[in-house]
Amino acid sequence: MSFTSWYNRTLNQIWGFVEDRTAMRKWALRPQPDFTFKPSYWTGAFVLNAFLYQVVSGMLLLLYYQPSTNTTLTACGQPVGTQSIAPAAWCSTYYIIHSIPLGSLLLSSHLYGAYAMIFLMFVHFYRGYYLGVYKAPREFSWMVGTLLLIATLGMGFTGYLLPYTQISYNATNVGLVLALRLPTVGPLLGPLILADGTSQGLLSRMFDAHVLLLPLVLAALLYAHVALFESHGIAPPATSDPVQRRRYTEKEDKQHVPFMPHIFWYITKWGLLYTGLIIGIAALWPWNLPTYVGNLAAAGVVTEPDWYFLWLFKFVDFAGVTPVLAIGITTVLIVFVLFLPFLDRSKRTHPRDRPLWIWIGTSLLGFFVVMTVWGGETPGVQIPVMQIAYTIGPIFAVNGLATLLFHWQYRKSYLRRLAVREARMGGNYSMPAPVSAPGAIPEVKGIE
Repeated sequence: MSFTSWYNRTLNQIWGFVEDRTAMRKWALRPQPDFTFKPSYWTGAFVLNAFLYQVVSGMLLLLYYQPSTNTTLTACGQPVGTQSIAPAAWCSTYYIIHSIPLGSLLLSSHLYGAYAMIFLMFVHFYRGYYLGVYKAPREFSWMVGTLLLIATLGMGFTGYLLPYTQISYNATNVGLVLALRLPTVGPLLGPLILADGTSQGLLSRMFDAHVLLLPLVLAALLYAHVALFESHGIAPPATSDPVQRRRYTEKEDKQHVPFMPHIFWYITKWGLLYTGLIIGIAALWPWNLPTYVGNLAAAGVVTEPDWYFLWLFKFVDFAGVTPVLAIGITTVLIVFVLFLPFLDRSKRTHPRDRPLWIWIGTSLLGFFVVMTVWGGETPGVQIPVMQIAYTIGPIFAVNGLATLLFHWQYRKSYLRRLAVREARMGGNYSMPAPVSAPGAIPEVKGIE
């Protein structure tokens, strides 16, 4: 007997005993098909692992952080015997980096973990977009996931101010100006965000939102997202068959791999790898704390947000684009993504059968990437109309041409395969079989 066989058998025996004594099978997550044991099927689990790391590292940082704009007696890197004029929020961040054992590693990994979580959420979003997982019966799961993405961006925005550096303070004020320009909602948000109008009031509201309000929202949305996942199961592979079922039966679930312990340990393996990578990156490239708010040496600091909002800040630099217009277009994009399942009514999920939506998604992705790089290279520089057309126009034009060519080529190849299949069946072919992967659901008439 090989070691692998012995190990699996022993693990199953041990876990069988645990399940028998704890009734864990009744509350463990649902089983999944064999073919899903690939990283691409578990991008949502990667986001969950990133969120858990942020929770743990953030709780440790709360032991030392002081959300106050008042000056402190701590020297904060200045000559011994002198009183610092730096705010306590900045000084406590400085103290974490320079005086707490492994504090720099903890703070840097928390910052990079936030970047990684947002990046993984975009990967998860675009995987679902391209593979059409938002189609029936998973419309509400997609909508909850979209709200999760927005709440995560809100976590990034509120957390950016907490070190209380001049860069983060300037960028937060610009972001608030954009948010307050929202029609109807903006005036309502003003008193909630700005508090009494002082710097301390703003910092306190950002702190409360970052450590309490938004985490509660994220936890509630995450619960709803997992509950919907449990209801429908993982989405089958993308297919050109309009009648392929989109969820598994109870009988099929019993034939799948159980969540405990197999899927749990599979996700844990990737979670440990993620944690190791984040800590390794933080150790190699520790974050350098910029100067504090009010430092006269920061007079020439360029206002620049974190990378995930650079595209919006650069958008406001376009000639003719006012803050109201920028926020209005952003709102339209959010509404489009939120209600996408009800806009794309096609029953086919394969990308080759959805050229319009693939073009829209790919063009927006290219737009965000170009705008992010552009905003990082030339922050605050006004862009004339002709330069906008020469830079942004080709993104949509080239993507449109490429999408049409691939759609035509894939469609021609697919129809050729269908003709060969029909000829082999003696002309009795009536409905194309689903494009399947190992373990895919067989074709049935009708959609659940």
